Amino acid sequence: MTITYEWNCRKVDVHPEQDEQTNVVYNVHWIATGVSDQLNAEGDPYKARSIGSEKVPLDPETEFIPFNSLTNELVTKWTKDSIGVEGVSNIEASIEAKINELINPTSITMTIE
Repeated sequence: MTITYEWNCRKVDVHPEQDEQTNVVYNVHWIATGVSDQLNAEGDPYKARSIGSEKVPLDPETEFIPFNSLTNELVTKWTKDSIGVEGVSNIEASIEAKINELINPTSITMTIE
C-alpha cells in the first residue's frame, strides 16, 4: 500500500506589525492528510488526517517574504522544518496507522436487533 501525504498550511496567525514588516507569520495551523492507493468498498481511497499548529520563528538571516507572496509549499516547508524530521515522520506514521485501522479494524460497532 502506498500513502500520499498532503500538507495544508494555509491558515496562519500573524503579527500585524513586527520589526518594521507587516503581517508577519508566527504560527501555522496545519492539516496533514494521508490518502491510500487502496480503495474501500465504495471505490474511494482510504483517508486519514492529523491537525495541529506549529510556531514558526522569524529568521533574521533570511530575506522577509511579504504575506501576499507566501505559498502553501513555502509555509509547509517552514512548518516541517519547525516540527523536525522526526516529528513529521511521527505525524505521518500516525496517519498511516489510522488508515491501517480503517482497512483492518480491530474493533467495530454493531447494533443488537
